[in-house]
Amino acid sequence: MSRRNVLRGAVAGAGAVTLPSVLAACGSGSGGDGKTITMGSNSSDPVPKKAFAHAFEAYEAQSGGRKVKVNTVDHNTFQENINRYLQGRPDDVFMWFAGNRMQFFAEKGLLHDISDNWLHYEGFSAALKDQSTGADGKQYLTPYYYYPWAVFHRKSLFADRGYRAPGTLDEYVALARQMKKDKLTPIAFCDKDGWPAMGTFDYIDMRTNGYAFHRSLMAGEIAWTDKRVREVFDTWRRLLPYCQPGANGRTWQEAATSLQKKEAGMAVFGLPHPGAQFSEEERGDLDFFPFPVIDPQHGQDAVEAPIDGFLLAKKSKNLKNEKTLQSAKDLLGWLATGKAEDIYLKSDPNNIAVSDRADTSAYSPLQKKAVELVSGAKQISQFLDRDTRPDFSSTVMIPAIQKFISDPGDVDGLVNDIERQKKTIFAAD
Repeated sequence: MSRRNVLRGAVAGAGAVTLPSVLAACGSGSGGDGKTITMGSNSSDPVPKKAFAHAFEAYEAQSGGRKVKVNTVDHNTFQENINRYLQGRPDDVFMWFAGNRMQFFAEKGLLHDISDNWLHYEGFSAALKDQSTGADGKQYLTPYYYYPWAVFHRKSLFADRGYRAPGTLDEYVALARQMKKDKLTPIAFCDKDGWPAMGTFDYIDMRTNGYAFHRSLMAGEIAWTDKRVREVFDTWRRLLPYCQPGANGRTWQEAATSLQKKEAGMAVFGLPHPGAQFSEEERGDLDFFPFPVIDPQHGQDAVEAPIDGFLLAKKSKNLKNEKTLQSAKDLLGWLATGKAEDIYLKSDPNNIAVSDRADTSAYSPLQKKAVELVSGAKQISQFLDRDTRPDFSSTVMIPAIQKFISDPGDVDGLVNDIERQKKTIFAAD
């Protein structure tokens, strides 16, 4: 599959604020010796943490004496505190996201220009380069993998109960109704971490109003009081009776585990989320279908497929040492190779390589299906908290969605409040 077709037109999003001591300590390690590269990692879950360890070990083995010192922080803590982390004592290299969420920090002068690295990168599409490029035309990110969002379920549960993957919203609701009759929780649902439910909002909006509308809404160009936004929440309200109650107190790991235990029938997730909660023996039982059609005009054209990668922190004291800077760029250059992605994906089959030099022959059926989903999309979105401003996402949309989940009755009041805060934030520039 050509990545030039897969990720064409992708967009991305934002970051966050505040800083506990645990994240501030990340950049305190010694890396000014020219050989040691400190790495700020948000991959705290066991599967990706192990996979990255293998990748970094492989780099060290062929690097001629360089070392990667990894500082791992809980994923959500890392995201919530990224802004002050980058302005404080950051590591040399850190894991982050493509597109607008990267561009936001590039514009603040918090990222190192790695355009010289990109002169030698091979296997990346023009769309991937675009998602790694700041508003100034310089490159700041080395992309590593992507993963699509869809509606996940267990094959065996569907086969045993005679369930069929729905193609439309009415069929989705009918299936959920039947699951409820069968004493299952139809849709595993969570939002304790503030971001998981955003995937459901994005899909309902893109299926109802189209990708262009969604992109403009995220850019602050369309009012949240628009009747088309109200329709998104009205549709979501129709689904809530079939979702796990108490979502604001449930982590994504807990929701994915309920899918794994066959307590719930379906869940809207990214590929790594249920995959991380399924054992290797069970992983072949995991399947998905695209989020159903709401308006035939937009069909299933858009797919969420976030891109993750590596960046250099401008305020890293170690990178003032030219030898350490070159070591960090050497690490990024190696991570940009298909071989580096192959090593990672061997231990974490819950993502998809971005480089067309990676070996896809060992992909699982689920990975191959994920590639087909993304390659067949007409538009690629990143995620709500990557598609809009970080301050708007973190201070407005997280509490707004959580409020809607707990009390979906007052949609007018909800969108009026979002719009009022949006005007203030987007006018700040």
